[in-house]
Amino acid sequence: MTDTERRQPTYSIVGTLLERMEIEILEGGAERTVGRMPVAGNTQPYGLLHGGASAVLAETLGSIASAAHAGADRIAVGVDLNITHHRAVREGHVTGVATPLSLGRSVAAYEIVITDDAGHRTATARLTCQLRDRPPGS
Repeated sequence: MTDTERRQPTYSIVGTLLERMEIEILEGGAERTVGRMPVAGNTQPYGLLHGGASAVLAETLGSIASAAHAGADRIAVGVDLNITHHRAVREGHVTGVATPLSLGRSVAAYEIVITDDAGHRTATARLTCQLRDRPPGS
């Protein structure tokens, strides 16, 4: 088994927030995790992409990347998320890319850059996850 295979997290999106928000994971790994989300259905009353939706996308991607870094016998638990919104989005999709800032034994931190279909940066986030041993039976 290769290092990449060992570190690939297994998860199901059925019945989760990812499914509800139609987040699609395009690439997953400790060094780079990419996901895409439609603007439609994830807007606030003014018709703009909801800032909370961008935060969900960012935390999802950073958590998947952290879990890949942690390995199959450990879990990643988000402990801090901050996000800055740079540009409004009204239609299409946004794509997030999570890349590591720091990968340690007990903590992983990622920067997540979110862009619109034209490639304009719409938000920048940072997620810190605590890495813990997997609880028995999970």
